[in-house]
Amino acid sequence: MFKNQEHSNRITEGVIWQQLLIFFFPMLFGTFFQQLYNTADAVVVGRFVSKEALSAVGGTTGTLINLFVGFFVGVSTGATVIISQYYGGNDKKEVSKAVHTAIALAITGGAVIMVVGIVGAPIALHWMGTPDNILPHSLTYIRIYFGGMIANLLYNMGSGILRAIGDSKRPLYFLIVSCFVNIILDVVFVVVFHQGVNGVAVATVVSQICSAILVCITLIKTNDIYKLSIKNIRFHGDMLKRIIRVGLPAGLQSLMYSSSNVIIQSNMNQFGTDTIAAWTAYGKIDGIFWMTMNSFGISVTTFSGQNYGAGKYDRVKKGMRQCLLIAMVVAICLSSVLYFGGAYVYRLFTDEVEVIEIGLVILRFLAPTFITYVSIEILSGTLRGMGSTFIPMIITCLGICLLRMIWVFIAVPVWPDMKAVIFSYPLTWVTTSILFILYYRHYVKRHGI
Repeated sequence: MFKNQEHSNRITEGVIWQQLLIFFFPMLFGTFFQQLYNTADAVVVGRFVSKEALSAVGGTTGTLINLFVGFFVGVSTGATVIISQYYGGNDKKEVSKAVHTAIALAITGGAVIMVVGIVGAPIALHWMGTPDNILPHSLTYIRIYFGGMIANLLYNMGSGILRAIGDSKRPLYFLIVSCFVNIILDVVFVVVFHQGVNGVAVATVVSQICSAILVCITLIKTNDIYKLSIKNIRFHGDMLKRIIRVGLPAGLQSLMYSSSNVIIQSNMNQFGTDTIAAWTAYGKIDGIFWMTMNSFGISVTTFSGQNYGAGKYDRVKKGMRQCLLIAMVVAICLSSVLYFGGAYVYRLFTDEVEVIEIGLVILRFLAPTFITYVSIEILSGTLRGMGSTFIPMIITCLGICLLRMIWVFIAVPVWPDMKAVIFSYPLTWVTTSILFILYYRHYVKRHGI
């Protein structure tokens, strides 16, 4: 029985595109529900409170939250990659050390981010030029959100462990549960008890605690080699170094992404409340595309990690090509749907005509360019699975983050328009895609893969 469980989630055999899609769809549904319960906050306050409240639960606060959470999730990919490789190689001892070190990292990281976020939030919000009519709502939301950071990171790390061994279904189930908890509590706290931004923030934290409990119970109760024992949660020095070595570049990459988005958000804040609200709603709408590409990226990372660990390099290359093709087709379809149907989605968030009009300008400008991002996600995911994270980080930092900042600081003062700000996205996606294609070809050739 133990042996069968041990091998039940391996993806080193079978038809490649089928294996990718079998893993992808649970991931997609999982990220859909992740997006849904994030979006629920914006929909509820946008419809039942005000456009100021809508701006507060996304926009500036969302950018700051992603700055911290994104960094940790990036670092945690080090644990995901290492666990997938050791799991693919059936190394019980190393898998166990990685699991317990990863959970220790989640608890410690959550505590640090919670304190830094609560204390530093006012300074960051002021520095980003948050308008005075939005600032109180934003401060309330972000401080409550950071109060639940340990649960947030425990769920993310626990789900990463499950995905590393090829199980993308149970994280989906847990996310569905927490999603419905969040939506129900949003309605209860805001519509019934009129708690406003405070209510949606508490609802989000409670839902994250539920998902963290579920994923931890799963890890504790399993009989497979990734079993979690509470008394064994601690840092294993050698394993922590490996996780940091693999994950830190991804964390820094995410940090640079988020930092550039902080600059973008600060520039969008200068165009007023309507633009901030429209940008916030846009961030929820285009989340459909990002959650899909992120699902492909995680799928190909786990696929390449397990097959690389098993020495099946040909499957790694074929998996990348097939995943890239599928993702390209999906990107074209999603871009078309969002371009032509975006107006209907915006009305879920607000009835403000000015906000909807600005939002449609943003959406119809960016949606046709989404396809230029696809190869970044798939190639970086494949490279991470093979253990290459440093150069992809450098490529992303230069091609996306640094170039985006340069554009905003140089071009926007000359062309002080919202479109000048958002043009930085397709500009940097195209540049970085070219760099990733060149590096991937070099890496495969150099390592004889």
